[in-house]
Amino acid sequence: MDESISAYPDQRDFPFLDATSRLSPHLHFGELSVKECWMLIWQQIEQCDPKAKQKIPDAMWAYLRQLVWREFCHYLLFHFPGIDQEPFNKGFEKFEWQDNKHLLKNWQQGQTGYPLVDAGMRQLWHTGWMHNRVRMVCASFLTKHLLIHWMEGARWFWDTLVDADLANNSCGWQWVAGSGADAAPYFRIFNPILQSRKFDASGDYIREWIPELKNLDARHIHAPWEADAGVLKKAGIEIGKTYPHIIIEHAAARQRALDAYTRLRSKQ
Repeated sequence: MDESISAYPDQRDFPFLDATSRLSPHLHFGELSVKECWMLIWQQIEQCDPKAKQKIPDAMWAYLRQLVWREFCHYLLFHFPGIDQEPFNKGFEKFEWQDNKHLLKNWQQGQTGYPLVDAGMRQLWHTGWMHNRVRMVCASFLTKHLLIHWMEGARWFWDTLVDADLANNSCGWQWVAGSGADAAPYFRIFNPILQSRKFDASGDYIREWIPELKNLDARHIHAPWEADAGVLKKAGIEIGKTYPHIIIEHAAARQRALDAYTRLRSKQ
């Protein structure tokens, strides 16, 4: 079995590792088919030592599940062709989205003050691609921290991603926002600081895309505003000048989102 596939379940969530397939653009443009990918993986299973097959399905299914999710999104778009423009869960038509062009621009330009979010948005702008775990964090930040409509994020991803796919892009955004089929629960709000510490503990991914933070140690790089003045000065950082202040405080944003979702549910 290919080592990259065997390591996929354990490594795919870490953005500083090259552990994802990078097949999405090729699938989108028809250079590969899902069926072809599926069969190639099963051929590898058949070639493995029978004694090792007990462990193989765990790694393989983690990989294959992503293909299944991709096809599920296409199924939804085929049967519900309006999901790129309207919520799958009609109750979300009454959600209190905020129209804030300034905060939207901060998010688009990777200037939110949250390093993991900013690193992802800058990676997207410079390369046309973003790691999947970071996509979820960035999408959650826009829709739940800032309460900006998921369609604004979907439009931005559509314009910037080389693997932009109408079905997967629309369903992915609705999943994070809580309005989609089998969506993430409305109360699931990614904490960008904890996500950063868990999946980029050393800060390597952040340093790659936010060079102004490259001299900050791993302890402080996930929330630089919490570092004392001496640490920031030594790293050559001045919050508000060389790197932005956070545009919204996490705890307050989380509570505001929960309150908005509670009001939405009371209307249903």
